[in-house]
Amino acid sequence: MKKKKINKHYTTKETHVAPVTIKGTLDVTKSGIGYVETLEDVGDILVRQHDFNTALHGDTVRVKITKENFISGRREGKITEVVSRKQTEFIGHLQLNANFAFFIPDSEKPMPDIFIPTENINNAKDKDKVIVKLIKWDKGDKKPVGKVINIVTAEAENNIAMKEILAEAGFSLSFPDEVLNESKQLPEILNEAEISKRKDYRNTLTFTIDPLDAKDFDDAISIKKITDDLYEIGVHIADVSYYVQPNSALDEDAYKRATSVYLPDRVSPMLPEKISNELCSLRPNEDKFTFSAVFEISTKGNIKKSWLGRTVIHSNQRFTYEDVQKIIEEGKGLYHSEILLLNNLAQKFRANRFKKGAINFSSKEVRFKLDENAKPIGIVVKESKESHQLIEEFMLLANKTVAEYVAKLDKKNPIPFPYRVHDQPDEEKLLPFMAFAKKFGHTFNISTPEKIAESFNSLLEEAKGKPEQQVLEQLGIRTMAKAIYTTKNIGHYGLAFDFYCHFTSPIRRYPDILVHRVLQSCLEGKILLDKKMEEKCKHSSEREKAAMDCERAGNKYKQVEFLKDHLGEIFEGVITGVAGFGFWVETLAHKCEGLVSIVSLSDFDDFRLVESDYCLVGKRSGKVFRMGDKVFIKVIAANLDKRQLDYELQFNNSINDGDKNVKEKPTKKSKTEKKRK
Repeated sequence: MKKKKINKHYTTKETHVAPVTIKGTLDVTKSGIGYVETLEDVGDILVRQHDFNTALHGDTVRVKITKENFISGRREGKITEVVSRKQTEFIGHLQLNANFAFFIPDSEKPMPDIFIPTENINNAKDKDKVIVKLIKWDKGDKKPVGKVINIVTAEAENNIAMKEILAEAGFSLSFPDEVLNESKQLPEILNEAEISKRKDYRNTLTFTIDPLDAKDFDDAISIKKITDDLYEIGVHIADVSYYVQPNSALDEDAYKRATSVYLPDRVSPMLPEKISNELCSLRPNEDKFTFSAVFEISTKGNIKKSWLGRTVIHSNQRFTYEDVQKIIEEGKGLYHSEILLLNNLAQKFRANRFKKGAINFSSKEVRFKLDENAKPIGIVVKESKESHQLIEEFMLLANKTVAEYVAKLDKKNPIPFPYRVHDQPDEEKLLPFMAFAKKFGHTFNISTPEKIAESFNSLLEEAKGKPEQQVLEQLGIRTMAKAIYTTKNIGHYGLAFDFYCHFTSPIRRYPDILVHRVLQSCLEGKILLDKKMEEKCKHSSEREKAAMDCERAGNKYKQVEFLKDHLGEIFEGVITGVAGFGFWVETLAHKCEGLVSIVSLSDFDDFRLVESDYCLVGKRSGKVFRMGDKVFIKVIAANLDKRQLDYELQFNNSINDGDKNVKEKPTKKSKTEKKRK
């Protein structure tokens, strides 16, 4: 065979290559084959099971490429190191023997059984459902070693399901003993020497505004009149960085989690309750350490002066959003003049943001009504009201001010800092959306990013109350980039801010703790130059996505659990997505989404996907099912294990006339059947 020289390493079609290790994430298939998804532009690397070297699905690893076929591009490798584990706690069953036990995980991804020594069985019995923590797996060991940390056989199905969602995403179900011990040792009484170093706002009117069921109050607002048209307004944030010191067990565990996770019936906190609900929570009638952004603001909304620094406060009142909304609507109540002034300023800030190009997507939150066993008995849709916007605008102001302060300290040598950035819309996603919006009479000006934002806001305003509102909002959101943390500041497109960070929620977000540390170092003139800041930003962004996936999975589980008691019932819904294999419908009454399969439609007609119009079209009848259409469905299946709802279309109520503007186009099955619109 004639050899063809490609480079100094490649001399044949398939050959061994130079021993270079690459960092990536291991994805294990159901068959047991692994693929390392790498950050570098080399594609996925195939790894066979005997080369996993103790790595498990989702772990961050280093892989050495051992051979490559330069014709097919396929690379194979061997894992040389597990950099970090995604998951260390697993749910499964125990197999008990005389002197030891094995743990068999309940996982779709293949993984070895875990050996449990006698001293680690923790009173569990044979066949018990348990949570096991992986404590040791050295190179050369055939089996990992674990420890039973909880027996879950007596727990409700819902409780197990929520724990599985968290564990599979790599969120620890409990805090290590050393973390709990550190939190217990933290002083409950404020240190007088530390108080003397801070600005004292304990005699300034201060209050919190939070959801009714909140326990961790991480932000408060103070207000003091300076003159008739000038006020000092403080945004005070729990000073978590005072208690959570770098490299402590508390810090390392918080970094690993990077965020709290909010499920329908529980919170998986980033920090132990001793910190999140007691020491740092800005509870009423208690002195607390805070990190503050304080502003002098005129009644017209002009910011005359700002100050950043550590403070001590005393909250006078704990308001709920409902309390404040009632005061805003009725114009009376406790501290009503201060709240009305703050609301007036917040609405001015909000209007100014949208004038400068912020995008005004409507905000709705679905909450489940749960009984004493956490079973859903109803669903409530909450909309953003002025009380929510009051807090939102002042938090945005503080976040923006902190980011701008750090960014402008040294423009030539940027300080490593976790900015919160949001890129401009992706052109590939934007163009088809523009074409679709045009069918409803909405045009886009894409000459500048500012004009794109202006076009979005015009569309959202014009579509309000119209049948196409929901579909246009959903598709518009999908054109947007995802906000992330990074040291490379490109601004926040959606908010129309040149500088932005997360400063206001350190109890539940690790990047906020990083922001506090860098900010304090700048204020002291001893600037913290963290060389690993970008790595920490990337980790925080990944954990944020994992938390959002958990929240979606938890909500989906509750939707299925709720409609399981309504099998056979008919509901009105709206089509929220289409694909070659069917379309998704969200019930109007409950906001529960399920699939109407193309198979269930086949008795009526042969439907085909028209991608450009986000619809399915009947080949013979010309009947159309488009995103945004209202239909009637029957609930025919509710699978809790798969978190999946199946609906059946009620043809008598749902069929519309053919649309002459829709032309059927051939579609690629591989795209439509893998990917939801």
